Amino acid sequence: MVRFVINHKTRIIMKTKVQFLIPIATLLLLVTGCDKDNNDSIPNPVHDVYVVGAEMINGGVNVAKLWKNGVSQDLTDGTNNAIGRSVFVSGNDVYVAGDENNGSNWVAKLWKNGIVQDLTDGTNNATARSVYVSGNEVYVAGRERSTSTSQWVAKLWKNGIPQDLTNGSNQAESYSVFVSGNDVYAVGQERIGSKDVAKLWKNGVAQNLTDGINHAKAKSVYVSGNDVYIVGQEHNGSVHVAKLWRNGVPQDLTDGTNNAEALSVYVFGNDVYVAVNEYINNSNKARLWKNGEIIQHLSGFPSTAYSIYVTENDVYVVGQESNGYTTFKAMLWKNGVPQILSSSSISARSESIFVVQSN
Repeated sequence: MVRFVINHKTRIIMKTKVQFLIPIATLLLLVTGCDKDNNDSIPNPVHDVYVVGAEMINGGVNVAKLWKNGVSQDLTDGTNNAIGRSVFVSGNDVYVAGDENNGSNWVAKLWKNGIVQDLTDGTNNATARSVYVSGNEVYVAGRERSTSTSQWVAKLWKNGIPQDLTNGSNQAESYSVFVSGNDVYAVGQERIGSKDVAKLWKNGVAQNLTDGINHAKAKSVYVSGNDVYIVGQEHNGSVHVAKLWRNGVPQDLTDGTNNAEALSVYVFGNDVYVAVNEYINNSNKARLWKNGEIIQHLSGFPSTAYSIYVTENDVYVVGQESNGYTTFKAMLWKNGVPQILSSSSISARSESIFVVQSN
């Protein structure tokens, strides 16, 4: 996926990354549904919008950030590079998954109402990419480097207890987690032979989404009813094509003219929304797709769309945008209308969004 690089652009989402969260006050929220697949219609609702990401401060350190309704809070103190990668609101609790450098390695982290929990001990590099809360269970997807093999291991933490999704013999990573009923879905990729194979793990059991002929990655998963939607990318021999898999059946979202990737999927009712990034005229461009077609060109500038959230009346996308090639702003697009979240003149990005009904 295209990633965020301070001097250039990236991910949207994924790359050599400059990985980029301390306490925030307890947030009291009234939520109409902490499940991402709650599509009940609410007349004229007012929403609180939570976004997480990172912003560079003077000195070149990335501080993990939380924006609530556009107002920023620092999640880390700026001593070390850090980033907030995923946010989930459940009842009165705000969860953020991300990572922070300890001076030597990246440590996978989970913040609950500003109280930090280390998911890894800092001995090996690790990343927490996605958080999902179901009842009393908190799931985090990510990766950690194996001590014995030095390969990245795809990981899933449940209430802080790690589960290896891969055995460490191949490079692997988990990017996204979603819970539906008693089933836990995680997606990512594993290097098999010389190629990255897009993977789905359901309750820890792996399924290959691609055949390993070309490189592929699965970046986001959403479950609606009996249908499992996954987005990512697959190389066609020439360029990367943005992909959507529905119950394992692939659909090309881009025509293979330009490199592209899909980083986020959200299903609302009968509509499937996908954040797609396509490399056009020497820069990445953020796009919003609905039911297989582009409905919004979010920016004409170099940009990346990382995450989508849909409510009964509004479609929210977060990411980053630059009007040049060295400085990026953390962005929120609501129904295509841009809002700059970051104040820094250096670089910032927003990676994840969660929306709830406010009081």
